[in-house]
Amino acid sequence: MTTAYVSDDLWREFHREINMTPDELRAWLREEGSRRQDIATEVTEAVLAVMSKSREELTEEDVAVMESLMGRIRLERREALHPAAGDDAWRQRLMALGHDPDKDAE
Repeated sequence: MTTAYVSDDLWREFHREINMTPDELRAWLREEGSRRQDIATEVTEAVLAVMSKSREELTEEDVAVMESLMGRIRLERREALHPAAGDDAWRQRLMALGHDPDKDAE
């Protein structure tokens, strides 16, 4: 396995935005999964995989996942200006990425 370069900015942003622990995310998936079969996506599994690694263990694929996640979270936050922001579906989309918007208010 080849270690990939992760910029300091991406590393900090990832750990700031992915504000759920792996255990919190898994528990949420179990809870939501009992109500919605489509909630556990490949993206969520990728988030959990990246969260379980140290910076030195990350591959180029992991870095690509991190960059994609940050783009998706930024997009959802822009959507926060839309009237539907804050609704349950919006929160679920963010939580499937490992970001709980309710923690922002804490």
